Amino acid sequence: MDRQFHKILLFMKRRADLTPQQFRDYYETRHAPLAERYSRGVSRYIRRYVDPQPHPETGDFTDGPDVITELWFEDEAVFRKTLAYITQNLMPDEIVADERNLFDRASFRIATVMECES
Repeated sequence: MDRQFHKILLFMKRRADLTPQQFRDYYETRHAPLAERYSRGVSRYIRRYVDPQPHPETGDFTDGPDVITELWFEDEAVFRKTLAYITQNLMPDEIVADERNLFDRASFRIATVMECES
């Protein structure tokens, strides 16, 4: 039987004063553990750090995210409730304060994916 996964994708840029390594280190050692405390119902919490590569025709990749974070859900109801929450409310104060140490919060982009695996 096919399993369905629902995903929320977060495309985020680091603060301009952080190097890519500082950004990754902070995310992994400080922000991810904090975020996990607020992630009930998330089946997988994946951070995919982007290493931009030049395009052969247009040159550098300068406008993309530094990380694509995936929140996976097996339960569609939990997925929908989480999506409604993060698109209509600010996160808890503790999360927002920590995000300011790490991200260019104005750059956040959110998308959803329904993934089918067989």
